[in-house]
Amino acid sequence: MSASDDIDESAAPLIEHLAELRTRLIRSVIAFLVGMIVCFTVATPIFNFLTDPLCTVLSDRGQDCDLIFISPQEGFFVAIKVSLLGGLILSFPVIAHQMWRFVAPGLYKNEKGAFLPFLVASPVMFLLGASFAFYIVTPLAYDFFLGFQQFGEGGEAVVGDPAVAPGLSVVFQGSAQEYLNLTIKFIVAFGMCFQLPVLLTLMGKAGLVSAEGLGNVRKYAVVAILVLAALVTPPDVITQVILFVVVYGLYEVSIFLVRRVEGKREARLRAEGYYDDEDDLT
Repeated sequence: MSASDDIDESAAPLIEHLAELRTRLIRSVIAFLVGMIVCFTVATPIFNFLTDPLCTVLSDRGQDCDLIFISPQEGFFVAIKVSLLGGLILSFPVIAHQMWRFVAPGLYKNEKGAFLPFLVASPVMFLLGASFAFYIVTPLAYDFFLGFQQFGEGGEAVVGDPAVAPGLSVVFQGSAQEYLNLTIKFIVAFGMCFQLPVLLTLMGKAGLVSAEGLGNVRKYAVVAILVLAALVTPPDVITQVILFVVVYGLYEVSIFLVRRVEGKREARLRAEGYYDDEDDLT
């Protein structure tokens, strides 16, 4: 057999993997486009649902929940953004399944058993973080922002600088696109932050991090979380404090989960006779 034949045979599996990857990507894109089209047809009800935190805060203040378009094309782009977000959520199970079908053949049975729970936990934690942001953080943030309105004569109250003429009213008249951008930012930021236990536990299972190591860098993690809270949230103290408390809590939960993973690994190695108790004494 010649060297060229060896090269051809070694290239064949790579071509097959690339063809398989292309098939999985095409199916994922099709699922995303179908989900996006479905959401585009019901973009208005979805947007009305997303405005519920704002409308609740405005209603409590005795104001109407009216958002405006400040440019002719803004309504179209709002529908597109709603469709993108909804399409990604609807198609994620299909995308995750295609990812699993591509990766699974290259894993051993025990590796499949270890990886599959994390694949399931990831979307669950994202939805948990998104729900926390939508139902708890977003109303608090909008209540804080809308507290800086000022009402003139005949309004609820006069808020702000007392030097301002009492007849002047500065009230919220928000852009639909700006509101949607801020709400999506909240949802995505908290959804991604809730992935921290999944990521660190998976890394702990792979032996890339340890509970002791995570504990030793706790003070650096605090600084990193503070910077993260400042970057991904609007410039208000309330949401930054909430994000910091939540993410730091998830960091401590991650240490606990990694410690449990290490304990199970140690117990398994001890049962198989590979773990030497004398190593702990040295």
